Amino acid sequence: MSEVLVRPPIATVVQQHAEECAMLRHIRSVLVRAPHVRLRHLRRLDDRIAAHADGLAVAGAYGTRLCTEALERVGAGVVFALALRVIDERDDRALQRLVALAAAVPEAQRGLLSAFGWVSAAQLQGIVRALLAADDAQRRGLGIAACRLHRVDPGALLGHAVQDESPALRAAAWRAAGELGRTDLLEPALAALADPDRAAAFEAARCACRLGDRHEALGALLAIAGGAGEHGEQAWRLLLLATEFGRARELVRQLAQSAAPDAKHRRRVMAACALLGDTGYVPWLIECMGDLRLARLAGEAFSLLTGADLAALDLERKPPENLPGGPTEDAEDDDVDLDPDESLPWPDPERVLRWWQAHAAALPAQGRCFMGKPPDRAHCGEVLREGFQRQRFIAADLLVLCAPGHLLFPVGAPSWRQQRLLAT
Repeated sequence: MSEVLVRPPIATVVQQHAEECAMLRHIRSVLVRAPHVRLRHLRRLDDRIAAHADGLAVAGAYGTRLCTEALERVGAGVVFALALRVIDERDDRALQRLVALAAAVPEAQRGLLSAFGWVSAAQLQGIVRALLAADDAQRRGLGIAACRLHRVDPGALLGHAVQDESPALRAAAWRAAGELGRTDLLEPALAALADPDRAAAFEAARCACRLGDRHEALGALLAIAGGAGEHGEQAWRLLLLATEFGRARELVRQLAQSAAPDAKHRRRVMAACALLGDTGYVPWLIECMGDLRLARLAGEAFSLLTGADLAALDLERKPPENLPGGPTEDAEDDDVDLDPDESLPWPDPERVLRWWQAHAAALPAQGRCFMGKPPDRAHCGEVLREGFQRQRFIAADLLVLCAPGHLLFPVGAPSWRQQRLLAT
């Protein structure tokens, strides 16, 4: 609830709260999937966001007004900051305007959902109920997404949503069903593998896989992974984690032989080796560390297999000088992509090789190896507590794949919520 101010707000301070809240939300969207961020690092950022949100709350109506004025340039962070104020003030009219904006602007929808996931479940009481009961499919999709973010089962409504005529709502519902462990929807999910909408078909396949199917769902994921759609990499990742080890190893072998061994193809094979968890690929990964284009990704794959923290074990080296990477200031340069390996350590091949020779015997020689051990429940739980974000996302998927019907751990949720879950 907003407090009554004894003194008028200081404009520059409140403006800073509004700008920082929006900007830090954008930074968080990057760091939540970063290779060098642990849960405790995310907590520090979340505490900063919370402090700025509190500053806006103390400013009351003036803080809300500044957040509203910032909507002149719609962005996910701006909508996030304003949505926090609107939800806190229980301003239904303002919330409805944000919901309408989210229907028209994807960035606005991302910001609104971020706010739904950020606030407590108690703050959403009434709001989500109204969204789920709406006639409009887009609003029902927002309500289902809010339930998913808080790992709250919307009940029978989900069964109706997966059969809705709106493809976007079907996709949102299938995603929720998979993350909420709705095993009662497994058979409908398998039937939905033939959905004419690509996004809905992918979410149905991912859902069916997480709910325990290891036949039709894997075939659908393999077809999606081999296509040109936007869900290919996500399908490939889950396919390798869920497929029986021998079959998954054959898939990686086929991938390695499917194209000329250029740098891009070798990067995909490297990532696949890490997801597969076959320590037999470690010598090849160490060899790839000598190639500057592949070194950091090879180092990350090595860590995913062995559990070795390159920085903590002093297995890294200084970055090479004058290394090209990311967009340049050259107007003629069409490459505007950021460096995909930004923030990964530079492995020292010689030190890594010596470490491997000293520790290889302690690692599983047969079967899947994830972060140095077989991916059982206890080990995946430890990775969720201490691992980096990319490692934690894999651990969360492995836990659900080992125990279909369980909730998918919310690795992207506010850090204090994650810490409470891990404590229990």
